[in-house]
Amino acid sequence: MLPISLEFFPPKTAEGTDKLRAARQQLYALRPEFCSVTYGAGGSTHAGTFATVGEILAEGMEAASHFSCIGATRARVREQLAQLQAMGVKRLVALRGDLPSGYGIGGEFQHASELVEFIRAETGSHFRIEVACYPEMHPQARSPLADLEAFVRKVRAGADGAITQYFYNADAYFRFVDDVRGLGVAVPIVPGIMPITNSSQLLRFSDACGAEVPRWVRLRLQGFGDDVKSIRAFGQEVVADLCRRLIAGGAPAIHFYTMNQAPATLALCEALGRC
Repeated sequence: MLPISLEFFPPKTAEGTDKLRAARQQLYALRPEFCSVTYGAGGSTHAGTFATVGEILAEGMEAASHFSCIGATRARVREQLAQLQAMGVKRLVALRGDLPSGYGIGGEFQHASELVEFIRAETGSHFRIEVACYPEMHPQARSPLADLEAFVRKVRAGADGAITQYFYNADAYFRFVDDVRGLGVAVPIVPGIMPITNSSQLLRFSDACGAEVPRWVRLRLQGFGDDVKSIRAFGQEVVADLCRRLIAGGAPAIHFYTMNQAPATLALCEALGRC
């Protein structure tokens, strides 16, 4: 059975924490390979990220902490790596990350490849390191080639695998994989999948991060207006078809961006015969 993994973000309220705990228990029925927890801009959710990772480990699941470096010092990163090792974490998603609004670049790292290299130098092979990649190009990249070269540097620095930004065009994923294979990169590249449950939220996210929503999908979603039931049914059909294409084309696993909700991911996995 094709492996899957799940992504959560650290809740900001007690109510959100309780809801995430309940969602996780439902999603564990999918037998994920691991669950990752995101890391806020400039490390702003550090405490919440590590706390959520600790809960997942205590629930008997493998947990991967996101770990960003922009604005960080080597001493601080070294301290946090030691904390994660002591917790029993064996996976990281290493990212450059974003700074909170209003801050300068700062810190001792400028690129995720530098973070990956530092983690390897400090901890050897203790961590399995995943990095991010962008089938439709990072929104801040100078060119498609520059984006590919930046990804290759992360892998050569010691990354074990990659998880993509979400996308809805399978051809973009397959072309990206072909391109990096042509550059000598052999690590697994796992497609990141975002269920469609809220059209306005999805379109806002996508415009901000550079993920393309195909015009026909965008128009159909807008045409549903506030009809949540139709949006979710259509979204499940679109994303399930995307996953089937990816699986048929040889994707090594699927990584679901759950948005801390269980129903959409469960429904997708059921449609794929994963439940």
